[in-house]
Amino acid sequence: MAEGNRVFKIEIITPDRVFYTGEADFLEFTTTDGEIGVYKDHIPLTTVLAPGIVTIHNGDDIKTAAVHAGFAEILGDRVSLLAEVAEWPDEIDVERAEAAKARAEERLQNHTADVDMKRAEFALRKALIRIDTANIR
Repeated sequence: MAEGNRVFKIEIITPDRVFYTGEADFLEFTTTDGEIGVYKDHIPLTTVLAPGIVTIHNGDDIKTAAVHAGFAEILGDRVSLLAEVAEWPDEIDVERAEAAKARAEERLQNHTADVDMKRAEFALRKALIRIDTANIR
């Protein structure tokens, strides 16, 4: 099979911008049900994105980005990720992510009745994804 036959189109769109448009032969991302890997001709699927690292493989070229919540639509020759936020590793402010991590951990450790635990856990997860993505550089 020719190399080009395995390639499919990818687009990652946020409210602020078209974050990425390109091609891949394999795509990895995180859903609320767990991690998923997509090759060309994957069964059609719509799913909910969870905070995680998106890895775009195109031959030897590998790109990674942090994505926070949204939706994914998988069709045979195309994958669209509609994300709240998407960031390349060099766009991430690691100091700010470390501060957000510390705040979230403190809220979780010293929680009171007025602390929304789900929100604190989500904030911690987003901070950890940003830190992990920035360290991939």
